[in-house]
Amino acid sequence: MGKITGFLEIPSRDREYEPVSERLRHFHEFTVALDDAELSRQGGRCMDCGIPFCHGDKTQATQGCPVNNLSPDWNDLVYRGRWREASETLHSTNNFPEFTGRICPAPCEESCTLNIISDPVTIKTIECAIVDHAWKEGWVVPLPAGTRTGKKVAVIGSGPAGMACAQQLARAGHAVTLFEKNQKIGGLLRYGIPDFKMDKQPIDRRVAQMEAEGVVMRTGVHVGKDLPAKQLLKEFDAVVLSGGSEAPRDLTVPGRELDGVHFAMDFLPQQNRRVSGEPLGTNRELVATGKHVVVIGGGDTGSDCIGTSFRQGAKSVTQLEIMPRPPEQENKDLVWPEWPLKFRTSSSQEEGAARDFSIATEKLTGKDGKVTLLHCVKLDAKLQRVPGSEFTLPADLVLLAMGFVHPTHDGMLAELGVARDKRGNVEANTDQYRTSLEVVFAAGDMRRGQSLVVWAIREGRQCARSVDEFLMGSTTLPR
Repeated sequence: MGKITGFLEIPSRDREYEPVSERLRHFHEFTVALDDAELSRQGGRCMDCGIPFCHGDKTQATQGCPVNNLSPDWNDLVYRGRWREASETLHSTNNFPEFTGRICPAPCEESCTLNIISDPVTIKTIECAIVDHAWKEGWVVPLPAGTRTGKKVAVIGSGPAGMACAQQLARAGHAVTLFEKNQKIGGLLRYGIPDFKMDKQPIDRRVAQMEAEGVVMRTGVHVGKDLPAKQLLKEFDAVVLSGGSEAPRDLTVPGRELDGVHFAMDFLPQQNRRVSGEPLGTNRELVATGKHVVVIGGGDTGSDCIGTSFRQGAKSVTQLEIMPRPPEQENKDLVWPEWPLKFRTSSSQEEGAARDFSIATEKLTGKDGKVTLLHCVKLDAKLQRVPGSEFTLPADLVLLAMGFVHPTHDGMLAELGVARDKRGNVEANTDQYRTSLEVVFAAGDMRRGQSLVVWAIREGRQCARSVDEFLMGSTTLPR
């Protein structure tokens, strides 16, 4: 805990954003960091709550932090100015706190005891400050294994689950090769999260750290296409499937085939590649400049489409959600410390997007093969059409951001023939993370479905422990 009476005396303060008019001019991160003195004060607000729900449940992680961050410990250390110890404590549970400190939705803060009065400790801000401080001071260094086991592990997919798994296994002494189909490591962190939410330099420096720890990076290799998946079973002692949930949920309405209707993940990676100077990888360039943009889907991916569209110079941006508008405030007596359903506004949404709820798209129409209008209808509480509520929206670019149903089945998964669960994900439990093939493991979105960065890191770490135990008979890696 921090100061005994800190939560009573110190007002809560979080990071701020650059004004909308300024941040829309660029694709860089736009948070304004707190200074060390204020961060110390905020750390002092962490109270002696008895049961720190922010840690999360180590068995099910139904609330709080899925990686079980020791938030009260490093809050207290920051309060006392012991930044290096805070970094060591933070890294003991989380390989990449600079990722979670930027893009995690912070379930820790929702489960904070002070959130009973809607005034939680600013845990995410403090977390990000600790790791940024650690990099600046040179405290984050490679941690290569003292001895090598002689065992070889292939990790396929270099998102946060694959990166965490690979790093843990390398530190256990195994020879790890991390395969990525794109030209750079990072998965959705690199090719899905906009640069204004997370710059890519934090990924690059972690890649350099991992390479110094012995991880071999093989980019531009699409396993199951460029390289037979079964070949890896012959060359490696264990294989980890840590790719993403990449099959998007489609919109099956008349006019779907019109030009200008695209999946969000056809649109977002192009801007990531523009910022980094990479080739787009396609002859079809998608931009929102001068267009009426309609984003279908109210989640994080849709929000990323909004912010990207505004920065590209869209004429207007409208976001539609099929579900009803959530309540402004949750009933804490019923849901705390669980993650609540309530109305939230992202930084991108506050940049000027029109938002509407309980809306279904019935068809799209256009001219000369290009979409021009979205035909919609309002829905009631039972998701049934409200007669007479039909309306149209001008639409030059329609972005489908309705979530992802499961990993891509063709290619690698079809070749390996691993069992899948009823949702189409690779089947593996959270005890061993082992698939129906003895030497093949699965973690992250490929196993659990579309989820959060903090869940990916948790599963990558836990999967690494299981792989180490499988190869060596025992393990000292943390769960």
